[in-house]
Amino acid sequence: MKRRIDCYFAKNQVREIDYRDTELLSRYLTGWGKLKSARETNTSSKYQRQLSVAVKRARFLGLLPLAKR
Repeated sequence: MKRRIDCYFAKNQVREIDYRDTELLSRYLTGWGKLKSARETNTSSKYQRQLSVAVKRARFLGLLPLAKR
């Protein structure tokens, strides 16, 4: 039986996750600054990959910290 995923991005018809939206990205990070799993956030695999790339880009540009604590 397939698990139903209620993805925030799919519901709101987001085409691409923007790396400059740090407020949105920080919702998907743990207290240590690591990306939460798709199971925790109910994100589909398509958007989980986009989220991963967006977080990496934001970290590279200094918009998000590498580690919070």
